[in-house]
Parts: sequence; structure tokens; C-alpha cells
Amino acid sequence: MSFFCLIDDKHVPLYRILWVSDLPHYCGSEDCEREGWYEVKLDAGEALWATREQRDAALEALESWQGGMSDKG
Repeated sequence: MSFFCLIDDKHVPLYRILWVSDLPHYCGSEDCEREGWYEVKLDAGEALWATREQRDAALEALESWQGGMSDKG
């Protein structure tokens, strides 16, 4: 179990991740370089852009790190 996940070309500590977008970025701008990427918001106002595979891996790592989600209410 690692406390890091790979997003773009960076090894990010899991504790820095605040949220991960569920939908890919779409702004409609012709010159947008992040169209189709997923935003990963970090503390200190920083953000990274992830591929779908990196987003899924980050979510899996976060869930595993926190002990998994329980379906029991």
C-alpha cells in the first residue's frame, strides 16, 4: 500500500487530495488544453489534471487508504 498516487507525472500524497471530478472537463473553448481530462483538487489551492485511468487509480487508492466504503448504513 502506497500513500502516493501518480497523477500526470507527479507522485501525489493521498492526504493532499480534497476531491476528484467525476466528469471530464468541458468548457467549449477551441484552445482548451484540458478538454476530456479530470480535475484533481489539492490543498493549498492547487489542482492537477488526470487521465481517466489516473483518476480511477487515485480514487481506488483513496478508498483503500481510508479502509474502503461500507455498504452498511
